[in-house]
Amino acid sequence: MDGHGHRAAYSLKAPGRSSSDSLRLPGRGSFPRVDDHLVLPEVTRDEIIGGRRVVASPAHLPHAAQHTRLDYVLEAHVAPGYQAATDLLTRHDEESDFASDTCVFKEGSDPATGARYLEEMAFEVVSEQDERDVTEKAVRMHRRGVRRIFAIFVKGQRVCEWSAESQSWRPLDFGSRIEDPSLVTPLGVAALLDAAAAHHAVVEALAAQGDPTLRQREAAAEARGEARGEARGRAESILDLLAARDIAMSEAQRAEVLRSEDTARLSRWLRRAALASTAAQVLEEP
Repeated sequence: MDGHGHRAAYSLKAPGRSSSDSLRLPGRGSFPRVDDHLVLPEVTRDEIIGGRRVVASPAHLPHAAQHTRLDYVLEAHVAPGYQAATDLLTRHDEESDFASDTCVFKEGSDPATGARYLEEMAFEVVSEQDERDVTEKAVRMHRRGVRRIFAIFVKGQRVCEWSAESQSWRPLDFGSRIEDPSLVTPLGVAALLDAAAAHHAVVEALAAQGDPTLRQREAAAEARGEARGEARGRAESILDLLAARDIAMSEAQRAEVLRSEDTARLSRWLRRAALASTAAQVLEEP
């Protein structure tokens, strides 16, 4: 149907190819190549789902913001040897040529087809669009061989995974995590719905990826922590030594000792604490 409710006439044969070009994949029947398109990528907003023309319209704010968060989180979680893509058009069967919102697939070319690899994980953001279209997409993607298919329902703030057994969307717990070989670390469901959780998940994923900037920051933070720990230990030794020698200290003097993170100064104070007769003699500086 077009935007005025009229059914669009559409050829379901890709230009320059015949039905004999279809690929027969083991256990899944005959399928076209993933890049043997019915529509023109980056020229039209049209998609074909089961022979029906569907226009992939621009998004309102809730959908667009959710899609951005999905891309942000998923890109950080992709394992080496895989890549993520947004709006990647795929020929899923003879009558279907459409894109998921975001997907993950192996890098390189599939030796069985000579084309890119089929998506292994696909994500759909569902807001104003007809849920029947999303469900039909899931059915056709699974039949083609997409291993896992997820939908993020914006209005209900829930994440679901497609169940081929029940032919329905299975809700995932907010606190659960999505584990998959294509992900470097499990992806928290909360990270797909909450901005703060998304930031935390990205940092975790980058750490799991061995991001060099994070490693440098972690090393610097660890060094600062060790230095603070060493300074604290020397400060407490000064207080213990003066207490053992019955040398009184004011609260201000105690605070000055405990506040200092200069290990060289604390070392001088510790040496003086063994001989000084007053706390002032310990803390005085030239």
